[in-house]
Amino acid sequence: MSLIEHRPSPVSAAAGQERRSLALACARLEVICGCMFSGKSEELIRRLVRADIGRQRVVAVKPAIDQRYHAGAIASHAGRQWPCAAVSDLAQIARLVAEHDAQVLGIEEAQFFAPGLVDVVRRLVDGGVRVICAGLDLDALGRPFGPMPALACEAEQVTKLTAVCMVCSGDASRSQLLVDGAPVPWQDGPLINVGGAEAYEARCRACFTVPDRPV
Repeated sequence: MSLIEHRPSPVSAAAGQERRSLALACARLEVICGCMFSGKSEELIRRLVRADIGRQRVVAVKPAIDQRYHAGAIASHAGRQWPCAAVSDLAQIARLVAEHDAQVLGIEEAQFFAPGLVDVVRRLVDGGVRVICAGLDLDALGRPFGPMPALACEAEQVTKLTAVCMVCSGDASRSQLLVDGAPVPWQDGPLINVGGAEAYEARCRACFTVPDRPV
């Protein structure tokens, strides 16, 4: 499946300049964040579909580390998919946008990218691209995750989604990583564990627990 579903017809130089001006006016950063199972990928796909219906050139990427469900697609836990490129370094993102002359860029699992993603996104938005980033705002120990806090600060629009707490059925905002049914204890340094329902539960603040967490 192509990264770009629709290709607008050739336009005159004047019309092209008008479209360029419109693109700059529409360029912005949108961040979709929340815990596991909160519908982030569903919401990202929904926005990409709407842009595609509007005959905009849409490109999507995700980090190569995410091999769940489908290596070449953004995939929600509910099974919905959108074609994307799995990239291993930030330079690939800018190249893909340039190669496809993309008007809209979707970035899935943004928390797994290096902090330099913020600079890449800023340059793309300044160049007229609408960028939509989706990712976890907190890691499995409840700490701000990767570049997500900085992206949220830079964004024109931030959408924070919640899931259903698997303990009390309240609104969940945390991702509880379980090993043999028990919460993973505190550790210093990054905690990267790509998984799904076999490893994680969505939990509210009250039901979320991190053994040995520093006070």
